[in-house]
Amino acid sequence: MELEIIVEQFQKRDAVAFQKLYNMYSENICGVINTIVKDTNVSEEICQDVFMKAWNNAESYNASKGRFFTWILNIARNAAIDEIRSKSYKNSKKNLSADYFVGILESMTDSEEGKEDVVGLKKLLVNLKDKCIEIIELLYFKGLTQKEVSKELDIPLGTVKTRNRSCITQIRTNMAL
Repeated sequence: MELEIIVEQFQKRDAVAFQKLYNMYSENICGVINTIVKDTNVSEEICQDVFMKAWNNAESYNASKGRFFTWILNIARNAAIDEIRSKSYKNSKKNLSADYFVGILESMTDSEEGKEDVVGLKKLLVNLKDKCIEIIELLYFKGLTQKEVSKELDIPLGTVKTRNRSCITQIRTNMAL
């Protein structure tokens, strides 16, 4: 079945369409969430919440504004960032060492350990410049604002915005591969 039809059925509250979309995207969505929260159990809970939120707000998805995967990925990213900013999450992580927060892109090795954390991400990040990887990691995986990234990297805010735009364009190109 064509994705557009499945999404339309999803928006009409078709449980079969929900199941199909969940089966198609849950592994990737959980992987992205896990790169942010770094806890498999919490990631799975958030992933389920994300799909329920998408289900409850399905009418807000507009195909003319972007792909369904991008829409649900943004919901997931925002939910994961909300989680790590929450007081309960911060309290649960107080005693972790700094090694726990090693960047997502550093874990992209060929070893079996941690592969579930980066499902599909390696392909998307192929041929990105180091500057892009740094911007993407700070903005999307660590949840910093563009202004915070500007301060962190000591570069103008306009440069952060331009690099982010060009990096996202490169990632979109990689998605088409």
